[in-house]
Amino acid sequence: MTSPTAHKWGFASRFRRNAFGWRSQPAVARIKEAVAEIKKTARKDPVLAADGAVLFLEKVSPALARVDSSSGAIGTAVNNAIDVLASIISSAPADDSTRDKWLDRLWQAVEEDDIPYIELLPENWGKLCATPERASRWADSFIERVKMIWRNTSSGHYVHFNGTIACLSVLIRAGRNEEVLALLELSPYKYWHYRKWGVRALSAIGRNAEAIRYAESNPGINDPLGAIAETCEEILLASGMSDEAYTRYAIAANRGTSHLSTFRAIAKKYPRKTSSEILSDLVESTPGEEGKWFASAKSAGLYDEAITLANKTPCDPRTLTRASKEAASEHPAFAVEAGMAALRWLCEGYGYEITAVDIWAAYRHTMEAAANAGSAQETRDRIRKLAQTSHVRFVAEALNRDLGVK
Repeated sequence: MTSPTAHKWGFASRFRRNAFGWRSQPAVARIKEAVAEIKKTARKDPVLAADGAVLFLEKVSPALARVDSSSGAIGTAVNNAIDVLASIISSAPADDSTRDKWLDRLWQAVEEDDIPYIELLPENWGKLCATPERASRWADSFIERVKMIWRNTSSGHYVHFNGTIACLSVLIRAGRNEEVLALLELSPYKYWHYRKWGVRALSAIGRNAEAIRYAESNPGINDPLGAIAETCEEILLASGMSDEAYTRYAIAANRGTSHLSTFRAIAKKYPRKTSSEILSDLVESTPGEEGKWFASAKSAGLYDEAITLANKTPCDPRTLTRASKEAASEHPAFAVEAGMAALRWLCEGYGYEITAVDIWAAYRHTMEAAANAGSAQETRDRIRKLAQTSHVRFVAEALNRDLGVK
C-alpha cells in the first residue's frame, strides 16, 4: 500500500484556489479527470484512493470559486463526483485513526464551503462514518445544537447549520431511528429535504405503511414530487408489493429526460409487466401527447401501436424518418408507414427548422422501404396526394420535385 503522503496526485496541482476562470466547461472536464484518476487508483489501493478523494473534496470548492455556475453543469459535475467519491471513502478498509482524520478534514471542508459546492456531502455522512459506533459519536456532537436551533427558530427566521442533515444521516446509520422521528417533530419546516429522513427511519424499523403516509404528508409547493414517489416506490418494491408500487408510483417515480427513457426505466424495474401494458399506461397518463410515445413503442417492437401513436398527434418528423431508415430492410411495412407519418406531419407544418434535406430524406427512405415491401407505386400515389393537400407550400414543392411532378 502506497503512503498517502508519498503519492503525487495528478489532479492536485490543477485544483488550486481560484484555479479556473468563469467558463464551466474546462472545470467540468478537470473534475471528471480527477474522479477517473481516483477510481483507477481504487482498483489497486482503495485506502490511497480514499485519501485522494478526501483531498479532492477539500480542494474542489476553493478551486471553483470564480466559475459561472448559472447553467448548473458545474454543480451537477460536483454532485456526481460526490456520489462516486463518498462510496470510495466509505468502503476503503482504513483503520480507525485514518478514518477519523478523513472525517475531520472533510467536515472542515464543509464548514469552509462558502459557495457551496459540496453541500451534498453531509447527506453521506452516515455512510462516510462506516460503522454505527462512529456514526453515533458524530450524532452526539450534532444533535443538541440542532435541537437548540429548531426550538428557537421563529417564524420567518431561518438559521442554517451544516450539521442538521449530517445529524439526521448519522442517526440513521447509528440505528437511532426513534431519535430521528423525535428530532423531526421539532423542525419548524416540513420540507422533503428533512422529511425523507423520517421516511427512512420508519422504513428501517419496519413501519412501511406509516413511512409512505409520512412521505406523502404535507408536501410543500417546492417539494420534489418525483423523488417522493420514488422513495415510496422503493419501500413497496422492497416489501415485495410490486403491483401496488407500479399502480401508485411507477410513472411519477421514473420520469426521465425523454419519453423513451421513462418507458425504459419502468420496463427495467417491472419485468413482470408487458411492454404493451406499460406503454398503454404511459400513453393514458399524457393525453394529447400520444405521438411522443412512438419511439418507446418502436423500441419495444410494438410496430402497429407505434404507427397508431405517430398518426394520432404530432410526432417529430426526423424521428419518424430515422425509424423508416432503420427498419427499411427488416420491417419494410412499418418503415413505409413511419415514413408516410413523417411526410404527413411535414405537410402539416410540423418539425423544427425543416429544410429540403429533411423532406428529401423522408421521401427517399419511405420509397426505399416501399420497394422492399413491394408497394412502391401505391406509396408514390399516397405521397402525391399528401403533396396536393399540404398546408406548407415549401414542402409541397419539394415533394413534387422528388416525385418528378412539374
